[in-house]
Amino acid sequence: MSILEKNVTNIEEGTKIREYLKTELGLSTRLIRSASINKKIFVNGQVVKMNRVLTLGEIIKIDLEKDESQDIAPEKMDIDVVYEDEDILVVNKKPFMVVHPTKSYQSGTLANGVINYFMESKQNCIVRLVSRLDMNTSGLIIIAKNQFSHGMLSKEMSENKVEKRYLAIVHGIMEEKQGTIDLPIYKPEGVENGTKRIIDERGQRSITHYKVVEEFNEASLVECKLETGRTHQIRVHLNHLGHPIYGDTLYGNGEEEEELIKRQALHAYGLNFKSPRTGEELALRAELPEDMKELINKLK
Repeated sequence: MSILEKNVTNIEEGTKIREYLKTELGLSTRLIRSASINKKIFVNGQVVKMNRVLTLGEIIKIDLEKDESQDIAPEKMDIDVVYEDEDILVVNKKPFMVVHPTKSYQSGTLANGVINYFMESKQNCIVRLVSRLDMNTSGLIIIAKNQFSHGMLSKEMSENKVEKRYLAIVHGIMEEKQGTIDLPIYKPEGVENGTKRIIDERGQRSITHYKVVEEFNEASLVECKLETGRTHQIRVHLNHLGHPIYGDTLYGNGEEEEELIKRQALHAYGLNFKSPRTGEELALRAELPEDMKELINKLK
């Protein structure tokens, strides 16, 4: 059972529990309403109504357990768990894997494997994705285990408070070894490939901080830290600088590089964010996958 507990401190006289849960715990109106209806909000061990006035030193407990179901078939697969607690699961996604079922990919997705993992570990959770990655991008993905952690982390994500770090292997030696790309990304209408983005002043502001980690024979390993999170942001920005990512069929010459690597050489290796429950800073890392290590060896 997942219980959220809070000792009431620094409270103004006359504050009702509804306001306290919103301002102090950052809970959504939807979660508060649902928990209240289901009699899952307690003060000093007693179920309370939302107009209950709080006093200093009282203990609030919220039962986050919820019977939920999801139309995703469980499939046994090797899930690389990087971090787990009662609120979140962080996994290292393999390349060539879709994150969530679609019309084209009904099975074999990360969500199918995670649902199976929850069932086998006897956790009553559904898959609530906080972050996503393209099918051919590997790396860290956050999955929330309950409505509370999903709401908190989604808000952090939308406010760009989750630090996302990537490693990319690009063509060429970069003139500037570190810098910031601040160029708007736009989705043009009527293009042949509907997913492709371009640099255009009509687009959303997009900011990527980059640093060259290592240089090879006419190639570079580059760390990218995202300040914004636009679709294909790193791929578009690096290509615009004249340094497309190896294996990228949409923005580079991926079709001609299949003997080197069979996907874009992009890996989401780092996440820094605060635990929604404790506020503790989490710094999670995922090792470079084998196909990118092999590419580096070929380029040396």
